[in-house]
Amino acid sequence: MKTALTVALPAAIAAPTGPACAAVAAWVQMTGAGAEARAITTAPTCPVVQVDGRTRPMTERAAPTGAFPNRVCVAALARGAARIEIDGQILRAPSAHPARLVILGDSGCRLKGQSFQNCNDPQGWPFGRIAALAAARKPDLVIHLGDYYYRETPCPTANAGCQGSPYGDRWATWNAELFAPAGALLTSAPWLFVRGNHEDCKRGAGGWFRQLDAAPRVKACPADSDTFAVEIGGVRLFVVDSADTDDLTAPADRVAAFAGRLAPLKSSPRGEPAWIVTHRPIWNSARLGDLLGDGYMNATERAAVQSADLAGVDLVLSGHVHNFTTVSFGAPRPSQLVVGTGGDTLDLGASPPPAAGAAKVDGLPADLFTMGRWGYFVFDRQGADWSGRFYDTQDRVAAICRLHRRALTCKAP
Repeated sequence: MKTALTVALPAAIAAPTGPACAAVAAWVQMTGAGAEARAITTAPTCPVVQVDGRTRPMTERAAPTGAFPNRVCVAALARGAARIEIDGQILRAPSAHPARLVILGDSGCRLKGQSFQNCNDPQGWPFGRIAALAAARKPDLVIHLGDYYYRETPCPTANAGCQGSPYGDRWATWNAELFAPAGALLTSAPWLFVRGNHEDCKRGAGGWFRQLDAAPRVKACPADSDTFAVEIGGVRLFVVDSADTDDLTAPADRVAAFAGRLAPLKSSPRGEPAWIVTHRPIWNSARLGDLLGDGYMNATERAAVQSADLAGVDLVLSGHVHNFTTVSFGAPRPSQLVVGTGGDTLDLGASPPPAAGAAKVDGLPADLFTMGRWGYFVFDRQGADWSGRFYDTQDRVAAICRLHRRALTCKAP
């Protein structure tokens, strides 16, 4: 018998207030140097963090500015930390061997040009519900595949669906896009943040580098996020910045830059599988009804991996394309998993019913599975394999997957 899952959904997109809530957001984040606690506070100084009953001050990462009238604070966490608390908020400590991953991406509410989502309506922008449902799954690690910031222009006066929404690369926008709706998920598990193209230097880079980038100090544009590795017990995740790669062309300078960001893969221990975690997928599918073919995504990355050593890579994990897609080549090449379903508008033509088939992708035969559906993906460790389920906004299973070495198979339930 299936047990009903009950979740508490966010009541409003608003920051907490009052003296007990000077830290308006707090979370644990994975970086190349290990785990660290971060907090955003309106107080004149950084809060203290309690780790296993011992109190110590956090240090300032970023001071208040006009666009971000708060400070970002950080504290490195030693391996084995079990209980973490900041301003009364209990944060989930990192696991050395996480057994359950929650994966999602492309979660912001689109306000740009002639495209305006109903940010005030959870039916029109479901990220808050998706985050609450995902938190109830009790993950050991949350992987966000990038594109948090979509509110670039003001909501039209006559549009009630997004009326009053903040916009622009500033705190009010980032709070509405990420920190407030994802509050329960932020504290439920450590996070691994990936930079998306919406966080590039033309859009949301200010908020990205200030709040989420894994580097020890805040970078300023023009800048890239550093490649770093996170060990999750038998699998090494390499987080690679693809914000400035090009989907349609392969300029030589960008190809060389992305190839350089892949170079740290050579440091992965022999015999230990690696996953590349990057916003833009290397491979993708194209869909016309139930017919599937090569989606040709991304030209820069495809050119870069021609000379890269991917022998130890089992999986490429990405967002960017607003649907759920898997591309499996079997032994010859890593599989590609795309989870760009966190709440932004779904891709045209990515209809909800799943489609599966076989086609040549980037010159090799591949098994494809794709569907348009808002939701989140849960990966559960099962020995050396990973078992996956995609859940929609009603928390129904819409796809069942398994990763065995390089082979990723998915099917409708």
